[in-house]
Amino acid sequence: MQLYCILPLVMASYKYKMTIAYDGTHYGGWQVQPNAPSIQALIEHALGVILRLPIPIIGSGRTDAGVHALGQIAHFVTDNPIDISKTIASLNGMLSDEIRILEIIEVPLNFHARYSALSKTYHYRLHLKKIPDPFNKHYAYHVPHPVDVDLLKEAASQFIGVHDFTSFANEASRGTAAKDAMRTLHRLDIVEEPGGVRLEFEGDGFLYKMVRNIVGTLLDICAGKIDKEQIPKIFSKKDRRLAGRTAPPHGLYLVAVKY
Repeated sequence: MQLYCILPLVMASYKYKMTIAYDGTHYGGWQVQPNAPSIQALIEHALGVILRLPIPIIGSGRTDAGVHALGQIAHFVTDNPIDISKTIASLNGMLSDEIRILEIIEVPLNFHARYSALSKTYHYRLHLKKIPDPFNKHYAYHVPHPVDVDLLKEAASQFIGVHDFTSFANEASRGTAAKDAMRTLHRLDIVEEPGGVRLEFEGDGFLYKMVRNIVGTLLDICAGKIDKEQIPKIFSKKDRRLAGRTAPPHGLYLVAVKY
């Protein structure tokens, strides 16, 4: 009698990494939410139409309403390989021109857009001229008081290194901040550009609204509301109320994620 061994059918999986740019002005942020359009939801919908089945995507992290991205990263998994060039063209054809898929590449199955990240780079743009620039109103924060750039640089240098950033995180008692608020800020460069400056943050991770709260604190130092010598105390007290304002979202850009 002939015996047959019946093996279970194993479906192959393919994982793809997307690089995405978007103007966040008219969106509720990256993450899917019930009350506002989100970047994630729109890309998921378009991808589902193209591939003819629901395709969840996982981003490197959330960006808030009004925040922009030059290099957001996300991944998705399919049971069948895709034609990358056609998929990029189809997605960009379906999406608003405020959202662009810059690149899709196949990656190993153990890649994760969030957990595989080694560092992230954010930029925050400040417009420092006395009269606001109407063409930059959604893309740079017009600071309503004088900013001493040398003082800004001196104060910014105190944030570089390994710190507990509890005082600069919203919702510090929840999520990752509650578990571990230690982060390494590799650099915080103040780069002068036409009409103002650009603050370049690179770190191994960022807590909720951490960049915007650091920018707000630096601006409060320039406005004379906080002494720069108080920065070590603000770190040590782990109290968000001691730090400065939260800078508005429209000056913030997620520029790059390193893996």
